[in-house]
Amino acid sequence: MNYYKEEEIKQHFYDYIEEQDKDWIVENKDDLHHHCFNTDYYIIGTYQAKQWLGDHAFDVINIIKDYEQDNFGQVSTDLSNPEMVVNMYAYIVGETFVYDYVNQLESEVA
Repeated sequence: MNYYKEEEIKQHFYDYIEEQDKDWIVENKDDLHHHCFNTDYYIIGTYQAKQWLGDHAFDVINIIKDYEQDNFGQVSTDLSNPEMVVNMYAYIVGETFVYDYVNQLESEVA
C-alpha cells in the first residue's frame, strides 16, 4: 500500500536516525518508533497541518480510524484537530520504516 506523503515521512525518520548516536540507536532500538514519532510533533500548527493534508484529509482520517479500531478497539485521536490527525498519521506510516530499519540493524549485529 502506498501512503500519502510516504516518502516524506520516511525521510523524516532517516533524518532523525542521522541525528542520533549509533550506540544510542542500538540501545534504544525497541523504542525508536516512540522517540521519532511520539515524543515530538511531526507537524506543528493547525494551518501547517491543514496545508499538509490538502485534499487527502478524509483518506488520512480513514487510515487513522481503521488503525486505531484494529489496534485499540476504539478511536482516540481527535479527528477534528488537523495537527493531531497529521501527527497520528505520521506515527502510523512511520511504523513500517522503523520496523524495517530495526530488522536491518538486528541482522547487522547478528
